[in-house]
Amino acid sequence: GCHNINLVTPTHVVPQLVRGLILAAQEGLRIPLVYNCGGYEAVETLRLLDGIVDIYMPDFKYWDDHRGVALSGVNGYGRAARTAVKEMHRQVGDLVLDGQGVAVRGLLVRHLLLPGGVDEAAAIAQWLAREVSPHTWFNLMDQYRPLYRAGEVEGMGRRILPHEFHRAEAAALEAGLRRLDHLMEREKRGG
Repeated sequence: GCHNINLVTPTHVVPQLVRGLILAAQEGLRIPLVYNCGGYEAVETLRLLDGIVDIYMPDFKYWDDHRGVALSGVNGYGRAARTAVKEMHRQVGDLVLDGQGVAVRGLLVRHLLLPGGVDEAAAIAQWLAREVSPHTWFNLMDQYRPLYRAGEVEGMGRRILPHEFHRAEAAALEAGLRRLDHLMEREKRGG
């Protein structure tokens, strides 16, 4: 009765995953596979998954590489995420839903809005609309919580403000994206 198999942060086990999925397919596995990842992916790894993964669900954490270093200790995050997202879209295209509104194939990009991050969200949305597809399903998330040592990083010791979320949402719409996750949910409910 499952709608899909959601593989969460599976990059480090891709060879084993591919071998296991071959066996599962031989035994009749036919539900969509979701590759749920942090966006910092190597294209060479993603190419191994071409024809295997049905739905890619990457985070797009940072546009600015300096923020990637400061907050996650990764160099080149923005560039790596842009390259990975383009490859993911090449493989599976825009997100397709079945008659019940359940995703069956395509790309869904998530972005956790951070305090002071409206410009970053806008840059990601503009790039998605221009370089990937204006039909990209964009999940703009507002649930950032300043936990553990977040207060030690300048600007990260607070939650996002309502006007920041509304500005980021408006920027995504202005960029040309129309498939914002929470707007699609509202539309499905008739609101």
